[in-house]
Amino acid sequence: MQKMAFSVAALIALGAGSALAADMPVKAVAPVVVSPWDIAFGAGITNDYVFRGVTQSNHKPSVNAYFEPRYNINPNLQLYAGLAGSSISFTNRASAEIDGYFGIRPTLGAFALDFGFWYYGYPGGQCIDTVQGGGVLCPLGSAALPNGNVMKADVSFYEVYAKASYTFNDMFTVGGNAYYSPNFLNTGADGTYASVTAKFTGPAMANGIGWYVSGEFGRQWLGTSDAFYGNINFADYNTWNIGAGLTYKVFTLDLRYSGTDLSQANCNAFTSDFQATFNGSFSAINPSGVGSKWCGDAFIAKLSVDSTLAALK
Repeated sequence: MQKMAFSVAALIALGAGSALAADMPVKAVAPVVVSPWDIAFGAGITNDYVFRGVTQSNHKPSVNAYFEPRYNINPNLQLYAGLAGSSISFTNRASAEIDGYFGIRPTLGAFALDFGFWYYGYPGGQCIDTVQGGGVLCPLGSAALPNGNVMKADVSFYEVYAKASYTFNDMFTVGGNAYYSPNFLNTGADGTYASVTAKFTGPAMANGIGWYVSGEFGRQWLGTSDAFYGNINFADYNTWNIGAGLTYKVFTLDLRYSGTDLSQANCNAFTSDFQATFNGSFSAINPSGVGSKWCGDAFIAKLSVDSTLAALK
């Protein structure tokens, strides 16, 4: 009888406990919310700022930085806009390049696409005339160069572009790029640039250092300038670069060789190099014999740091 009473009591207690447990509120686990917004940013320093085979810094060191907000519509579609800046050394005495850009990046499996608009701004320029004091091509009071080269005060311009890359695996990626400007460097000439790229990323070393090898081959097509530059048909040219890099966390050290097939004569006509000298470099569009080394072979070393807000969290 005592055993039965104990059993009944135990069942009652168990039932009461179960009822109590059922009545207790269950705490909901909050879902992890991933913001569609992110910001990429970075900065770097290089011994020579080379753009499509042509130095923008007179073969001198250059610093750069960028800031790029991003919005992920979904995992396969990203909108972005950005600001970037670099130190330069142009004939018109502009010392900074300030860029603004925006675009969209769709991803289709192993294919990554990028379509956008890029504005290259060069504030602080001064018109360079054929005679000291100006009045021929530039307003009175303008400067002139001993080599006879000229340049507009404002050489800002824009391009539209399309890029595509295909990632075969964690190690190998190939790509292609195309850019178009109706008024390249504000010369009056249209410009089209197309290139192919390849990159091999090796396995990370035991100490966390990564490495890669990459290269690009491109061609720049240029049209005819306006009257300021003599209505000349700028020479088209090929350009290439190949190099290797080391990565560690947010740091990248890139060592690269760059070159073009543009002659010193045609380089001078295209760049209006303020350091160009007479060296017997003649061509149909450069009868002065003044040649520029701004389009020659160059070795480029660049140290950069790149990250995103999401990566810092």
